[in-house]
Formats: sequence, C-alpha cells, structure tokens
Amino acid sequence: MRITRIIVYLIIFIVSLGFYQLYSYLDEGLEAQTLQATEESMVDQVHLLAALLEHEIEDGTIHFEKLQQGFEEAKQKNFEAKIYRKLKKNIGTNFYLVDLEGIVLYDSSISSHIGEDFSSFLDVKRTLDGRYGARSSRADEDDPTSSVMYIGAPITYEDEIIGAVSLYKKQKDISSFIEGRRKWIITSLSFIGFGIGCFTIAIFVWLFLPLGKLTAYARAIRDGKRPQYPSLGKGREVNTLGKALHEMRESIEGRQYLEQYVQMLTHELKSPLSAIRGAAELLDEEMPREQRRKFLSNIRSETQRSQQIIDGLLKLSKLESMKQLDTNEHHEIKPIIDAVIGDFKHLLEQHQVQLNVETSDFHTFHGERMSLEVSLSNILKNAIDFSSKGDQINITTTESDSHLIITISDQGPGIPDYAKERVFENFYSIARPGTNKKSSGLGLAFVREVANLHHGSAKVENLQAGGAKVTLTIQKQIC
Repeated sequence: MRITRIIVYLIIFIVSLGFYQLYSYLDEGLEAQTLQATEESMVDQVHLLAALLEHEIEDGTIHFEKLQQGFEEAKQKNFEAKIYRKLKKNIGTNFYLVDLEGIVLYDSSISSHIGEDFSSFLDVKRTLDGRYGARSSRADEDDPTSSVMYIGAPITYEDEIIGAVSLYKKQKDISSFIEGRRKWIITSLSFIGFGIGCFTIAIFVWLFLPLGKLTAYARAIRDGKRPQYPSLGKGREVNTLGKALHEMRESIEGRQYLEQYVQMLTHELKSPLSAIRGAAELLDEEMPREQRRKFLSNIRSETQRSQQIIDGLLKLSKLESMKQLDTNEHHEIKPIIDAVIGDFKHLLEQHQVQLNVETSDFHTFHGERMSLEVSLSNILKNAIDFSSKGDQINITTTESDSHLIITISDQGPGIPDYAKERVFENFYSIARPGTNKKSSGLGLAFVREVANLHHGSAKVENLQAGGAKVTLTIQKQIC
C-alpha cells in the first residue's frame, strides 16, 4: 500500500525534524542559561568580596591580609556537597586584587600573577572605569575547555575607586552540570520519541494491518479464489468496512452464481434435449424395430446424460456456495482410498487395468470424508477412462508438516497442451481414447472446490514417461 508507506515516511520525517529542532533549541539555550545563572551568582559574590575589602582600607591603602588568610583556610577545609549528581569537595572560585593602575596585588590561585599589569583585561579596565566588567578567556588558546569566567567589582574609598577585585571560576566546573542536563534532555526526548513510535506502530497495527488483510481478501476474490474472511480483531473500526465488503461479495457472488449456472445449464442441456426431441419426433414415423430400438436407446442415454449433468451441477453448486466445511472431523486416508477402490473394482477388471496403492495408516487429516471420497472417485474414474488394457494406475499418499498429499497417476496419453489450463473449468472435458464420448466436465471442478475448502490445492500435470498425474493437497488440520 503506497499511501501507507508515504504516511510512514512523512511521520518519521516530521517527528525527526521536530525532535531535532526541539533538541537544538534546548541545547542551545542550556549552556547560555547555565552560564548566565553562574554569572549572576558571581556578581553577588564579588560585590560582597569588595565590600569586605573596603572595610580593611586604612588611609587609602587596601589591607587584604585577613581576607587572604581566611580564603586560604577555607580552601583547606574538607566538605562534601551533592549538587545535582555532582559531589563538590573543594572551593572552585578564586579572586585577584588590583590597584588603580591595574597592577595585581594578590591572586588566590596563581601567585606568579602578582605584580603583572592586568589593566588591559575587560574585567579590570571596565571596572576601574566605573562600568560592569566581565570577560571569558581561555587559559590555553588551543583548548576550548580551558575557558575561565571573570567578574569584576570596584573597591572605593571616600567615593573614589582605588582598585578592583575580580572573581574568577573555571567553566569546566560548570560543564558537568551542562552535560548532565544535556543527557537528561536526550533521555527525555528519547522516551517521548519511543512513546510516539509505539503509538504510531499501534495505530498502524490497529488500522493498516487489517486494511492490508482486507486488500488481500479483495484481490483473492478478484482472482476467482474463495478466500475465508480474515480475522480483523474485535472492536476495530475497520470491521465495519470489512463487513460491508463481505456482504458485497456475497451479494455479487449470488447474482453472478445464478446467472452463470443458468447459462451453463442451458448450454449443456441444449445438446441432449435436442437429441431427445429429434429421436422422439422420428419415433412417430414408421420404421423397423431395430431402428426404433436404437432411437429409444439414444433417448435413454441422453436422458441419463442430462441427469448426470444436473446431479453433478447440484453437487458442485452446493460446494461452491459453502464458505467452509460443514464437518471438520479426524479421518485416516487409507480407509477412504480402500472404499473408493472397492467402488471401482468391477470397472478396473473390465478395463484390465492394474492398481498400485502406497499409503499408510498414519496418514490422517481433518475435514469432510464424503466430499474427499467423491473427489478421489472422480480422479480415479478419469484415470481408468484414459488407461489402456494392461496399464497401471498408482495411488500414493505422503505428508508434509501441514498437508496431506494424494497423487493418482496413469499411463494414458496425458493431457493435451491446449487443455492443461482448462481441465478444472466447469463442463470442460476431453474425449476418451478410442471414442468421442466425454464426461460431464464437472469432476475436476468438483475436486478443485473440495481442495479449496480443505485449504489445499489440486494440480494436473503430464509425466515424462507418459500419462498424467493429479495431485490433491489438503491441509491436515483446519482451524
């Protein structure tokens, strides 16, 4: 179903695009928002730090010894803080202090910076100019993960800026929170995507799988087969469509069935009825006794032929109107074959045809005995009719995992090429060897219908050594 495939691809594309856009949006804002929150916290800290240093100013000189001592003691303390799956054990924030010229007076982490000129750095330059000073710089230009955040705050004395303190923190300390949050986003989106996928699959199973069964059902009807109505499940909306399709099939088949059989019956009875009428009209005339007896024999023969056509057509029409077997019982195939052979024992002797049977008591099936027995009788009758004196007919049975296979072969002339595709048609028959007589043409049609009802098949083929073989396959267990 192409539309189904298009819908699947469209859903996959839309959902994938939507998840990609959502992930890009969340991931893009994740790092920025985390850094903004960290910066906001650092602004508070650095201004508190500046206020503490301002309390230590004497005569315009910044005394940072107490703050230095306290900070170094704090860095040596052992503590544990579980922050969103990360265990924090040490202080990750440091600071440096510069004078009005931007010269480093103290650095809590890198003592080699003392005496260096930081006046060109934005966090120092802007802070000393009375503006908000902040920057992010890499400790190693070749390493993108070595970035450090710097936030500056002015130190004032008598309303004049005399220096600046800058708080700095490695972004690597923050990245673990970002990665943890990113994993949470990916996991959440994966669960949502999995849920959407399961829901989509459920929809397709619920709707499109039954539609596929209905499509196969409709195509089988189109091809002239007699499929069973598929199981669509209970409580499904598609059952309404299926029921309507099934009712339409029954209605159409009923009309076609009646029209087809009226036409066939009319066509097949036309010849014997014409022969009977012609013979009856001639009987009104004076003729020799032998000739009168011949015409009466023709009337009886054509009457019997008409009766056979009607009887065969009634049996076949009954089978074709059945949706499933009336009975589904367990049977052994050997007694059925023995019964069929018993019915034809006299005919076999009359034609002087030998019969070879290879079967087993263990070969069984579930189905209807009577219809299968009639099918085997039709096949064996054809084999005898096409056999010559001294020929041999072989009947064998084999099994597969799910089917019972019955073959009946003869040593006759075989099936002409022009007739191979038509032998199972209603009323199609081939003249018997040495005579122009034909059967009713309903025997193999009956066999085909019985095979269909037993979920099997019927096949006719020629043998390389000569003769024909009919293979009847039926399912051993019909559910």
